[in-house]
Amino acid sequence: MKYMLLIQTPPTSDPTAIDSQCTVEDWMAYDKSVRDSGILVDSHSLADLTTATTVRVDAAGERHITTDGPFAETREYLGGYYVIDVPDLDAALDWAARCPGARDGSVVVRPVSDEY
Repeated sequence: MKYMLLIQTPPTSDPTAIDSQCTVEDWMAYDKSVRDSGILVDSHSLADLTTATTVRVDAAGERHITTDGPFAETREYLGGYYVIDVPDLDAALDWAARCPGARDGSVVVRPVSDEY
């Protein structure tokens, strides 16, 4: 079964900051272990949150509100994801617990729907 691991990071978190619990080496080791295990379907790190653009559509279906960047009310932002194919939720939760992002933020585990 496929699961998406959504890596949530506090907006003040800086991967190079001294208070970060994860190193680049931690991420490289985790990435290698996921790849080597054969469960990896896809993964990507996302660009800095300041490059984000939010699009809204009005009742007529027209794009009319476009807002750039992060917002003060944001408590966490999506920093990246992994899609893994594992036997069950327990295995997905185990991989999420190993993820370095779970130390500095959180990892949301969601099943990937086969329905459209």
